[in-house]
Amino acid sequence: MSVDVSATDSLVARTAALVPMLRARAADTEAARRVSPASLDALSDVGVFRMMAPKRYGGAETDFQTQSEVLAAIARGCPSTSWVATIYSAMAWVAGVFPDEAQDEVFAGGDPRISGVFSPTGTAVRQGGGFVVNGRWPFNTGCHGSEWTVIVALLGAGSDAMPMCLLARSRELTIVDDWYASGMAGTGSNTVVAEHLYVPAHRAQPLPHMVEANYPPRHNSGNPYFNIPLAPVLVVNAGGTPLGIARGAFETFMERLPGRGIAYTTYTNKSEAPITHLQVGEAALKIDSAAGHVSLAAALVDAQRVTTMTKEARVRSRVHIAYATGLAREAVDTLFYASGASSIQAQVPMQRFQRDMQGLANHAIMHAPTAMELYGRVLCGLEPNTPLY
Repeated sequence: MSVDVSATDSLVARTAALVPMLRARAADTEAARRVSPASLDALSDVGVFRMMAPKRYGGAETDFQTQSEVLAAIARGCPSTSWVATIYSAMAWVAGVFPDEAQDEVFAGGDPRISGVFSPTGTAVRQGGGFVVNGRWPFNTGCHGSEWTVIVALLGAGSDAMPMCLLARSRELTIVDDWYASGMAGTGSNTVVAEHLYVPAHRAQPLPHMVEANYPPRHNSGNPYFNIPLAPVLVVNAGGTPLGIARGAFETFMERLPGRGIAYTTYTNKSEAPITHLQVGEAALKIDSAAGHVSLAAALVDAQRVTTMTKEARVRSRVHIAYATGLAREAVDTLFYASGASSIQAQVPMQRFQRDMQGLANHAIMHAPTAMELYGRVLCGLEPNTPLY
């Protein structure tokens, strides 16, 4: 089945309808250490992977607020699946800022499944009309299901080295089975390796140019949606998963609450205990606050359609997402601690939500203290100490 993803008003509802299925498969996804082809197909069928792709190729060019709700819905069922969907959707946008020749290749199948790693852990050498690339890229989320992979390799040496962002066919990379994690275990974020891989020039562009929204000519050059600086796109698109994890943990907690007592107390009904009221109220408010920060970040990027993002707006978009992630982590921790010792059992979803939340909150771009320092630094008149804004 395939749907018209241009109807973004129903994209969230179509995705939310998959939550029971995703929740039922979450334990198997974790055990397999990757998202199943069936789950990927289900997300593709409702249009998740095309929501950020160019309309020319059947994409929706969905606003960032809608993206966050779609990815949050997936995370309510399975956080690992949501993170893979986050990467695939964002990388479809990345492919949309490459020359048309590259876009024609990547979107030829109509179902963009693109993974990506932006660490410059490879090398590139000019040869003919392209580059020969070698290197290793850890943490390539969704590598097992992707058809294309975004990688970054250094062209040149020393201080003159230029990080080049390249689009490679996934089948030309070797997957190293090294993803064994306690959190987000189902993302299949293995290392991929390139050995003397040739990448034509139309599938390469300097990463610093992308960071500053200096993209090459293409059919969508005049579209503001595809002229946003790279980092805010990647960061704000990522905000849905932590929000959805917290919502999923809250739903799981409330489902287990009726009829449960508090061990070694006189409370035979946990829902009548004041401590439970405080825990539930605090968690709910933090989740609402996290949603507010995600919306603020989304609004900053969506405003790019009518105005250019300033340096402060770019930094704010990052700190709102990271702060939201921190709030989501606190909410999940509160619910986990309120769930009792039984919640550590493998068949209880709460323990997986808690481990996944801990793992994601330690991601470099989602780490709240790092982003808050960056924001305070800029507010005090200093330059950012990172290109990721």
